[in-house]
Amino acid sequence: MISQERIIYCTNPGCTNPINPMGDSRLCANCQTPLVYRYIWATGEHQAIRPGELIKDRYEVITSQIWLDIQPGQLPDIPEELPKAIIPYLRLSSDRLHLPQVYGFAGDTLLLENVPIDETGNLYPAYADVWEQATPVRQVNFLWQIIQLWQPLSEFGVALSLLFPDNLRVQGWCVRLLELYESEQPTLQQLGECWKPLVAVAKREVAPALQKIVDFMCQDGEIELKAIATQLNQLLLSSAAQLPLNLKVAGATDSGPQLKQNEDTCYPIADRDSNDPLLPRLSIVCDGIGGHEGGEVASLLAVQSLKLQIRALLAEVAEQTELVSPELLEQQLEASLRVVNNVICASNDEQKRQGRERMATTVVMALQVPQQIEITPGSYSQNSHELYLASVGDSRAYWITRNYCQLLTVDDDVASREVRFARSLYRKALQRPDAYSLTQALGTKDGEFLRFVIQRFILEEDGILLLCSDGLSDNNLVENHWQEYALPVLKNEISLEDAAYNWINLANQKNGHDNTSVVLTHCRVSPEYLVLATPWLPPADVIEEKPEQPQPELTDSSQALLDLDIPSAEAPAVSATPTEVKKPRRGKLWVLLSGVLALLVGSTMGLFAWSQLNPQGFQQTCKQLPQKVQQLCPPGK
Repeated sequence: MISQERIIYCTNPGCTNPINPMGDSRLCANCQTPLVYRYIWATGEHQAIRPGELIKDRYEVITSQIWLDIQPGQLPDIPEELPKAIIPYLRLSSDRLHLPQVYGFAGDTLLLENVPIDETGNLYPAYADVWEQATPVRQVNFLWQIIQLWQPLSEFGVALSLLFPDNLRVQGWCVRLLELYESEQPTLQQLGECWKPLVAVAKREVAPALQKIVDFMCQDGEIELKAIATQLNQLLLSSAAQLPLNLKVAGATDSGPQLKQNEDTCYPIADRDSNDPLLPRLSIVCDGIGGHEGGEVASLLAVQSLKLQIRALLAEVAEQTELVSPELLEQQLEASLRVVNNVICASNDEQKRQGRERMATTVVMALQVPQQIEITPGSYSQNSHELYLASVGDSRAYWITRNYCQLLTVDDDVASREVRFARSLYRKALQRPDAYSLTQALGTKDGEFLRFVIQRFILEEDGILLLCSDGLSDNNLVENHWQEYALPVLKNEISLEDAAYNWINLANQKNGHDNTSVVLTHCRVSPEYLVLATPWLPPADVIEEKPEQPQPELTDSSQALLDLDIPSAEAPAVSATPTEVKKPRRGKLWVLLSGVLALLVGSTMGLFAWSQLNPQGFQQTCKQLPQKVQQLCPPGK
């Protein structure tokens, strides 16, 4: 995680390895790249080791189990045959928001990174230690995350890790584990027994409900995990719904100083989407693949297609009289992404594009889903504070508060794939020439073969959700500069729009090799207060004028994709203004979007979860569609 890294910049163009963490250095390859000193966790007992000792001439001992790697440019010791004991860490690497990752070995000692250690080398507190000070919703949120980890950890025989209070640390809202412990599968009754001391001192607003859940867990007989999760989810949403929620969103995109064509598309974008009813709940960043042969069209297709589906989804959810489960909402979002993928694939097939000629796009999308929920008998709230996050490719999402920055997504690249398949450790996988090559993106293959990651979070603290393409995230720019560029927004010193442009300027100055898109959502759950915004500028070395948003017209080859002879359908009244075209050819674009609508609504895969959500409402929606599209709707029950 970001918080466990100490960053020092090279000052000599020839420096490679630091002498110590205080900034002394030797000759290295690139003085523009920050040297990152990682605090790592040494598993096992090391009582004979004293602070200040140097292990293997490389690891400085901070405490017996917290070590500092002072040669981060070198590959850690990694055995040729990976020990069986580390396989759970590798196979569970997609859950790295909560779980540690294998760094390497020092003799027989397993070294872990991405552990809950702060930037000063101290462990984050155990969740039991902060329990009594936590808000009611955060107390429930802690337990909800543990229940969500129970199933994946059980599959690899490490669920015991969730039963040791000292092993469960918290960084703000997020539960993070120090280690994984293998054992026979513990029972949910045992987990309930571990929760009893906490529930006894829980906040009075949630204590009775939590006590019922724990009593249910501790009863004799077989306990269903789903039943516990359902009860916790109801309590979590009703607790969160008692908080206020204010959302503000702003986005910006730029081709960058080295490229003429912008293949990124983001939503929203300044001064273009201000009247869209989807705002401020929806934010999207897509990074097109395929160069001037269609990458910008793929990203545009993805954004406009997703907007159509999300609008319908929110309308349907609003009609429900009972809570829609996280599982069903995740299924619907996944189905929507598969449909968008197949729309792009159809365009590729129409153009007879093969291999690397096929246009595609990454996507990272955040959706805040408002659901009506009863918070007290007869009293309802219109928002349950749920945020859903979906990603494919290497566009990223970060959650930033005044105290920390958390990377929420995992890149779909070769290095991450090798770890997930337990074929390599991450540091070693990075040595591959194709380490950063994407393993999947929308449009590259049929949707049924894509692996989607849909996550659900609860907005229960003030913060900024940052979505960005790799034009910003490359070279750890977000990790290195979040305090300079996010804190002024959280302190109400600058507007969200100015902050988006400042991030773009930073990317153009420090990276500059790619297009950059940024969408910021400022989430507030604390009471509103007025602070006069004063002008603020980023550091002098990254000050630039706001990038001009209009981009050159699509190239002829890309424009040809807008002229595809796709059967049209009557489209609902939605904004079809492309976000990256200087002078959009609206007639041709509407032909494309009409075809997209037909494919979206006509796809059985995209509609399956929809029809399950509300069969009657679904059929009513079908009746309002054009006759051609109605024929594609599944029959009602």
